[in-house]
Amino acid sequence: MNAPQFYKINSILSVILFLAFAGLLGSCTNTQKTKNSLPIFGERMAIKKVQNGKIIVDTIFHRIPDFGFINQDSQQVTERTFARKIYVSDFFFTSCPTICPKMRTQLQRVYQQFKNNNQVLLLSHTLDPERDSVAVLRDYAQSMGVSSKKWHFVTDAKDSIYAIASKYMVAATENSKKGGLIHSGALVLIDTNRHVRGIYDGTKPEQVDYLLADIQTLLAEKNLSHTFN
Repeated sequence: MNAPQFYKINSILSVILFLAFAGLLGSCTNTQKTKNSLPIFGERMAIKKVQNGKIIVDTIFHRIPDFGFINQDSQQVTERTFARKIYVSDFFFTSCPTICPKMRTQLQRVYQQFKNNNQVLLLSHTLDPERDSVAVLRDYAQSMGVSSKKWHFVTDAKDSIYAIASKYMVAATENSKKGGLIHSGALVLIDTNRHVRGIYDGTKPEQVDYLLADIQTLLAEKNLSHTFN
């Protein structure tokens, strides 16, 4: 899987965001994995604890924090909505003329492949909450013919959205020009423990091929865990 590529809305800031994000992945990504598993992305912390009279070292991995947003049906969406689910997260805005239409096309592939699998959901956050109201998001979702039970388009206070974007390791910022936004085309794969398990270029079909395959890997991992538990 190749590292996600970033697209230029403002050339200087886009380069800065790309370099910062590439450095984050290079320094913080878990690359230790077995043949049939996916890495866990993000920072980790080793902690010591006593178990059965022995000191053992445990690893705490990066985890998507609790959140609360409003979706296209005016329903609250929280981390509990995705409990025990695998989901794909992205950041967009409905008036985006550049990479968002490409991301939308590729996300529809994900939706179509897993629309009958209740273990897989999609979560799209608007980066332009001032214009992307609940009504706008509802019209946008309806134009795609997707179910709000499967694919949540969410909005909230701008600060909250940009804060959670960083937890998904997605580059997003406002342009100095009025109404300008800079963001990556990343699609982020989250497992049932809220760990980031993959980051993909959502504008490239071959990258989304990897995403589709990796979702199947997580489904197998989830079902295997359920079998042993």
